[in-house]
Amino acid sequence: MAALRLALAQYDFPVGAVAANTAKVHELMTRARAGDASLVVFPELTISGYPPEDLLLRPSFLAACEDAMQELAAETNGLTAIVGFPHSLGEVYNAAAFLRGGQIMQITHKQILPNYGVFDDKRYFRPGRTGAVAIVDGVRVGYLICEDIWQAEPAAAVAAAGAELIVVINASPWDAAKQQAREEVLAERAKETGCAVVYLNLVGGQDEVVYDGGSLLVNADGSIAARAPSFVDALLWADFDPTDRTLHALDWPTVPDTSHEATLYAALVRGIRDYIDKNGFGGVLLGLSGGIDSALTLALAVDALGPDRVTAVMMPMRYTSQLSLEGARGQAERLGVEYHVLGIEPTYDAFMTALTPLFQGKKPDTTEENLQSRTRGVMLMALSNKHGRLLLATGNKSEMAVGYATLYGDMCGAYAPLKDVYKTEVYRLSRWRNTSQARHTGQSDDWVIPPAVIERPPSAELRDNQTDQDSLPPYDELDAILARFIEDEQSQAEIIAAGFNENTVHRVVRLVLVNEFKRRQAAPGPRVTTRAFGRERRYPITSGWK
Repeated sequence: MAALRLALAQYDFPVGAVAANTAKVHELMTRARAGDASLVVFPELTISGYPPEDLLLRPSFLAACEDAMQELAAETNGLTAIVGFPHSLGEVYNAAAFLRGGQIMQITHKQILPNYGVFDDKRYFRPGRTGAVAIVDGVRVGYLICEDIWQAEPAAAVAAAGAELIVVINASPWDAAKQQAREEVLAERAKETGCAVVYLNLVGGQDEVVYDGGSLLVNADGSIAARAPSFVDALLWADFDPTDRTLHALDWPTVPDTSHEATLYAALVRGIRDYIDKNGFGGVLLGLSGGIDSALTLALAVDALGPDRVTAVMMPMRYTSQLSLEGARGQAERLGVEYHVLGIEPTYDAFMTALTPLFQGKKPDTTEENLQSRTRGVMLMALSNKHGRLLLATGNKSEMAVGYATLYGDMCGAYAPLKDVYKTEVYRLSRWRNTSQARHTGQSDDWVIPPAVIERPPSAELRDNQTDQDSLPPYDELDAILARFIEDEQSQAEIIAAGFNENTVHRVVRLVLVNEFKRRQAAPGPRVTTRAFGRERRYPITSGWK
């Protein structure tokens, strides 16, 4: 029997963009037909985008998705397609439609509805009862939806129904541990069922979630036949040989660096680009302090949008060091962004003059330090409003965890690229970006982030000779404790038993718990760990549990 030619649409299908998504499906179907594909496959909820959230409660939205499916079905002469969409039958199902011969031949519904982490499927969907098997050019193809492949029963059912090849359409968000977990699960399903597996995943940023693509071909013996690159939009061609149930990628794109740092950096870049572009902003603005967080944020923004769409503003105060001034200017000039220096001293003094009568009898404390940050926040927001450029917040996950951030100050912004990136990871990413730049240009001393900024002790520069470690444990120690408490949900006793100082653990955990109210007011940012603040980690602000 001849090989079955497949085209896999690893593309971004934005939430709510029903007309645009339908047009993209039509375009890709045309390309698949021209390339002699027998079957073209699209991701989970292609038509609505994923996750559509409460758009699914609007009858007009569901009707538009249904109309789109009928339109696409009419265009399938000479081609078979599997397309994800929300299927309304009084109740709503996460569905995959099998389109052929100008009509919808079959519809299957997602059976396993995830309701953990960023997933909230049970709020919107009813579970399906079974997968489906269809014949394409003599090959029996079973098709499932995302979470269904993570459990043994749905795959076993389509195999029992005669499937030789299982196609799984997905909207699976990226995190640092996800790809290995996917490969292990898919290999297990293939070996259990004796079926080859095609795993097609969505790509793109959606609010706080980034989808990486990273689609996979898995042979029936569980071996990985091909890995698609992460964060790359592509129509992926593959052949399935039914005689030995193997899959063969045809000229899949590659990326030069697949390290953890390279993939994480690509995730952050994609998150920024899609958030800005999908929300219709012409560009971004950020406060460039001369510190490592804002320096990395600037590099990410330029890589995501280009220098013409990025404005950086240095806002010095009497405590701002010469190193900060030189580092910020040097980086802005090297990256070619619009750059301004706007001193805050006169504005800060005006605030202090107004407040002094009510501050009498009180000693200076963090109030005055926070007022510097809030002065910057007010001015940056004014510039954002006036110039129509979205303000990026530059804080990292370590700071957000322990509340080392100022509400209405450095927390100002509409998007926070480093919100889910620990400080130690900020350093690794910054060094990686410089190494990548030097490798690209062939100049060993080339850089994107000033080396002096990377090597200096971190400081908010809100008073003389201040460093972060005046208030916090060293970041290596802090981040290790935070990862155990946040990602691993370990108790304080377990963390202490692992060898961490008891007083430090109690102090760090207390800071995490009492600063939940700040995190509720933080800007969204891309989720890149297994336990991000926001929609994934939802702790009560008011709680007696310590």
